[in-house]
Amino acid sequence: MFVSYSWLQDYVDLQGVSPEDLAEKITRSGIEVEGVETIGKDIKNVVIGHVLKCEQHPDADKLNICMVDVGEGDPVQIICGAPNVASGQKVAVAKVGAVLPGNFKIKKAKLRGEVSHGMICSLQELGVESKLVPKEHAEGIYVFHEEAEVGADVVQELGLDDAVLELGLTPNRSDCLSMMGVAYEVGAILGVGIKKPSTKHNETSEKASDYISIEVDAKEDNPLYVAKIIKNVKIGPSPLWMQNRLIAAGIRPHNNVVDITNYILLEYGQPLHAFDYDRLGSKEILVRKANEGEKITTLDDEERTLKSSQLLITNGQEPVALAGVMGGANSEVQNDTTTILIESAYFKGSTVRSASKDHGLRSEASTRFEKGVDPYRVKEAAERAAALMAEYAGGDVASGSVAFDQLDIHPQVVSITLEKINSTLGTDISAEEVEQIFKRLQFPVETKENQFTVTAPTRRGDITIEEDLLEEVARLYGYDRLPVTLPEGEATPGGLSSYQQKRRVSRRYFEGAGLLQAVTYSLTSDKKATQYAIDQREPVRLVMPMSEERSNLRLSIIPQLLEVVSYNIARKNDALGFYEIGSVFLNEGKDVLPTEEEHIAGVLTGKWYSHAWQGENKDVDFFVVKGILEGLCKELGIEEAVTYRQATIDGFHPGRTAEILVDGEVIGFVGGIHPEVEKEMDLNETYAFELKALPLFHYEKAPLQYQPIPRFPYITRDIALVVDQDVKAGELQSLIKETGGKLLKEVTLFDLYQGEHMEPGKKSLAYSLKYFDPERTLTDEEVVKAHNKVLAAVKDKAGAELRG
Repeated sequence: MFVSYSWLQDYVDLQGVSPEDLAEKITRSGIEVEGVETIGKDIKNVVIGHVLKCEQHPDADKLNICMVDVGEGDPVQIICGAPNVASGQKVAVAKVGAVLPGNFKIKKAKLRGEVSHGMICSLQELGVESKLVPKEHAEGIYVFHEEAEVGADVVQELGLDDAVLELGLTPNRSDCLSMMGVAYEVGAILGVGIKKPSTKHNETSEKASDYISIEVDAKEDNPLYVAKIIKNVKIGPSPLWMQNRLIAAGIRPHNNVVDITNYILLEYGQPLHAFDYDRLGSKEILVRKANEGEKITTLDDEERTLKSSQLLITNGQEPVALAGVMGGANSEVQNDTTTILIESAYFKGSTVRSASKDHGLRSEASTRFEKGVDPYRVKEAAERAAALMAEYAGGDVASGSVAFDQLDIHPQVVSITLEKINSTLGTDISAEEVEQIFKRLQFPVETKENQFTVTAPTRRGDITIEEDLLEEVARLYGYDRLPVTLPEGEATPGGLSSYQQKRRVSRRYFEGAGLLQAVTYSLTSDKKATQYAIDQREPVRLVMPMSEERSNLRLSIIPQLLEVVSYNIARKNDALGFYEIGSVFLNEGKDVLPTEEEHIAGVLTGKWYSHAWQGENKDVDFFVVKGILEGLCKELGIEEAVTYRQATIDGFHPGRTAEILVDGEVIGFVGGIHPEVEKEMDLNETYAFELKALPLFHYEKAPLQYQPIPRFPYITRDIALVVDQDVKAGELQSLIKETGGKLLKEVTLFDLYQGEHMEPGKKSLAYSLKYFDPERTLTDEEVVKAHNKVLAAVKDKAGAELRG
């Protein structure tokens, strides 16, 4: 809901409170103000000018030379390319030195040899959205009425200096979908009264009932229908102030009659519809349910096929409007219209919503009917519209109204005690303060022995139980004034479980490593459902999927992360790293709920780091990703239990993939994405990993132990072993560790050689071995003895030979 600050002042004394301060007060009271905007705040030096003469430019077919009086003595010459510029018009002129939205500055210019001292502006150039510009001015400059004062400030004339507050309303606060509703709210916040708009107007001796009769068949869907007749209407533009207010609220002006109905919709929150009485085709209005397959052509010139559940306004035979949604083209108000029938009705919200959804027609009117309008304003809104049409459309209002009224809605009566209020809020508010809050809200209240019996007005349909009254007291008293207290008595302090702590540690680690957290869909397509699954199962398919792309519960997170990477690469973001800790779903058979299992996954591509000054660059590769996982395992304290084993997995590069094991059990994998997949998704070289979270987070690591800084030196031995090419370096390293005994503390691979100086089918692996005893200095004999055992073991068990 867009609320005009200046319009609001018609109903409530704002006491000099600035728009920004008012927005803060409204937000503190429970309705969020999402923004405050003043369209013309940056516009300077733009005035109303009078076009005295307009001639075609001698050297340009689409340009005109205009002599314009801007209220400063001699007229100025302005070159204008608008198709609708003409002599005699009052227009918006940006003088030399003017500033337009976007910090666009107007300077003296020469166009095809002719000097231009300014610019004649359209509304779009003054910051008004194109969709809100009246149709007659949409393709050119804006033309003011003849009485506009030359030299006057355009910003003030067009209301562009008005602040507009955007309210983010929750569904229960439909009362604030109107200026009157917002006025009641602001009045309660500021503690001031409300001034209601005038509905007074003169009536002719002719009776409305002589022109129209009302019959309602669908009484449950339409318990109240009011019609008024206005004759001798002259269709034309609505007054400028009304147009300005409609534009500020996000509604495009049309003509005086239509604009008045939209104005009432915004003012009262009550949708109205204006029929051309002469085009109605009868003296009867019949409200009924549509016949199945019946058709109506609506105001947007679309023919629509109706359902039997939808509510129609008819002339007794033919449909003339889809109730609460849109009028029919056959009764539309046009330039030659002289007699108006105003419809003001109370339609059932669910009926309107169903029709609006079926036809894809969501409008300001349907939105208000869906959320609930105030039934007590239906008749008042019709009288207000008649008064405005008499004043601004020259209409003669027929005496009285014609109404069908079987409305049985009454204000809710709700009670609450002072003890309930104070015990729930933790306050010590007096009965007088509570009673004053209800009076500020203009809720009739009776107080007896600290019990408040409140009659909630029908405009506040959200007040039905005592908790609603409690909320009203709390927000008007001030949430910031509620005392802050700690719980008393025995309590168990909250905390994270070990699993939750490790999940949080993992997230911090990944983000510290430079990866961004992603949250992707748990639903995927048939094709991607089984890709990269650690446990291959039949995927769980939804019974009624919204689309085939989101029809199955996922078995792996990697396909969704690859979509994220592909999306970013398509937008020239090529150095990427994402992780997700999320759920996959394992099928347990028919009629059994799937098992939800948490996985840890990540995808990386592009530069791992790039230091332009030092000339250092490092692309993501297998060992970068494996190093990230090793760091995670170290952070979780389980690095000793984790091993890696070369593997072949569908969708991964056949030579750059490894399974991840914890105590010999496969819990995931890491590797490069297969080149064919990369080509299909337009990816660069990309690496991914996925692990089961449970084995990592539930692993019982050994208690942390500290050791003194060693006092004795260690001894290193380097060996280069020639082995067959199919021998794995990790397996050979494990063999060395097992054989070296308690003196061998570290084994590190530091070189791999395969080349012309090596026998075919062979490779050289070089390891550095560190021997150490914390209690004493080792002798050469002890080290040689342990080292010889290692050499013998690698020769006997792996066929390794020392490289000469």
